[in-house]
This record gives sequence, C-alpha cells and structure tokens, in this order.
Amino acid sequence: MSSLLSYALPALGSYAMLSIFFLRRPRLLHTPWAPVFLPRLGAHRAGSGELLENTMEAMENSLAQRSDFLELDCQLTRDGVVVVSHDKNLSRQSGVNRDVGSLDFEELPLYKEELEVYFSPGRFARGSDRHMVSLEDVFQRFPRMPMSVEVKEENEELINKIAGLVRHFDRNEITIWATEKSSVMKKCRAANPEMPFSFTIGGAIWLLLLYYLGLLPFVSIPERFFFCFLPTIINRWSFGALMKSRILKWPMAWGPVAS
Repeated sequence: MSSLLSYALPALGSYAMLSIFFLRRPRLLHTPWAPVFLPRLGAHRAGSGELLENTMEAMENSLAQRSDFLELDCQLTRDGVVVVSHDKNLSRQSGVNRDVGSLDFEELPLYKEELEVYFSPGRFARGSDRHMVSLEDVFQRFPRMPMSVEVKEENEELINKIAGLVRHFDRNEITIWATEKSSVMKKCRAANPEMPFSFTIGGAIWLLLLYYLGLLPFVSIPERFFFCFLPTIINRWSFGALMKSRILKWPMAWGPVAS
C-alpha cells in the first residue's frame, strides 16, 4: 500500500500542477478565438424589464440603452412564419389560450397591456406597442445588431427556417444558437454550422465537471458563449419564485446577462 502511495501521490501532484499551469495559460494549448462582437449587456426577451417583451418598441429602447445584443425566443406559426415569442402557448402573453402553431401570423393576438417581469416578481412592464413580430422583420429592422436566438423544442422546420433567415440576411457571425437541450442544439448546428452557439445545460454541467477534475485545460471547447444568471438577479428573487423557476434545479442553466 505504501509503495502504491509513493507512486500515486507524486503522480497526482504533478497532474494537479500541470492542470493549474495550463489553466492559467490556455493559449499554450489552444488557439485564441477572436469574437466578432463582445456581449456585455444583453436585453432579455428584447428588453422585457422596461417595455412589453419582444416588441419592436422594446428592441428600440434596448438599443437606446446601449445593449450589446438582443436575447430572443422563437416559435413557428401555422403558416410557417418564425415569430419572436417566448411562450408556445399565448395565455400568459395575451390571455388567448391558443398555441402559436395553431394560428397564422396575421391571426396572432396583441400582447396584454401589462406583463409581469420574469426576473422581478410583482413588477409589471407596459408599452404602447403590443404587436408580436416576425424574426424576419426584426432582422430587417436591426441588420447588424447581434442576437441570441433560443429554440426550445426539436422542431426541425423552425430550426431550418431560422438558419435560412440568418443566411439570407448575412448574419452568420452575429446570431447565436441558444437552447437548453443538447438534442436541439445538435439539430441547430447541423442546420447552420457557421453560427456560433452557447452552452446547453448538459454542456455547462460537463464544463464544470471537466474543471473540477482538472481536465478543462486539455479539452477543446466548441461553444463560443456562456450565458448564466447574474447573482444580483438571483438575489432579487423570493424563495418562492426560485422554487417556481428552474434556477435551483439547473444552477448553470443559461439565462440573460441583463433584463
């Protein structure tokens, strides 16, 4: 046993020192990636903290507040239009108990006059613009504004349409694939591999595991962006709101950098 420890302990110590050395000097093993843009301030749901989420008015306000990128969620209407909407069902947003996919784009209802801000329970946002918008219209209005586009389900038609719109508007480098599910991200990357992509929940957990095992310096990371909840946002939430959300279940789940 002692002879085994005499070999194991030095080997473990050498491994730990080597891991720490390369963790602090990653460029010795990996080629640095130069991002086209550096996101520091993002507008969650296009600026849901101040105006009605995902409206053109909210997006214009986010630009005025010097946001570096817009965080959007997309759904597909019955007539095949990619619409910017966080929810699949419209009850919370409009009071109409219908799925986005059961309506044509022109049939989509208006947003409610006020919506509760997701990261500030009890606080409501209001605005004069209550119209839902298509992703195509958003790309036309803000052609060079970086955006994160989240896909929540394995809807290949939706994924392919988003990929096609990104190519059509020449936004491959400034539009980020985002999703919580690794299976969805696999389809997104296949549809448009030129777009950068963020960590999924599984990818974030794997990243932490590699870090604590000391293997992170030796592994190439294809993800270009990591979104997580700010401590200042988490601290504003009540315990009940935390339990209702998935922050406690998935502490490394990606989320906005600002609301």
